[in-house]
Amino acid sequence: MDTSIDIPNIRIITVSGRIASGSTTLAHKLSLVLGWRHIEGGEVFWEAVRTKLGLSEKETDKRPDGEDEDFDSSLKRILQDGKHIILETKLAGFNAQGIDGIFKIGVVCEDQNGNDQTEIRIDRLVNREKISVEKAKEEVLERENNDLDKWRRLYAAGDQNWVYWDKKYYDLVINTYSHNEEETLRMALSRLGID
Repeated sequence: MDTSIDIPNIRIITVSGRIASGSTTLAHKLSLVLGWRHIEGGEVFWEAVRTKLGLSEKETDKRPDGEDEDFDSSLKRILQDGKHIILETKLAGFNAQGIDGIFKIGVVCEDQNGNDQTEIRIDRLVNREKISVEKAKEEVLERENNDLDKWRRLYAAGDQNWVYWDKKYYDLVINTYSHNEEETLRMALSRLGID
């Protein structure tokens, strides 16, 4: 028996955010509350890349562009046809532009002046993955820069100011610097009309 909660005019919720911003936590909690399937696209993508090419997440610069383009085509098919899915990837909100039935959530970790709280994200990654601070810095800083370099070239005609966390791509942006996990979930559910 399907126990999924229907939300009028919404088939899919995308959740996107920078590394350790809180997007995975929010996507997981939304999935539990709504009874919707949670697809963590980055994990699926990187498992395929590791198997096929033997590359790690931070080696974005060594990954052929075709891998990204194929993955994004797969995401767009899910966005076009899926239902009752929480789709969590960095580019999910960006890829969902202009597609009906998608509610796009962006998750940031910024102070009151809009400055990214990189140290907090690094600390979160250390605690979540049980890795060293150096490894977490490498993951957050190096991988993020490599991703941006590639995606700016592929999707933004080389625009050095383009970022996937730009608020214009989202229906709701939640700041996990000023809101804890429960507040973040409540904000999302409230905007979705679920009380």
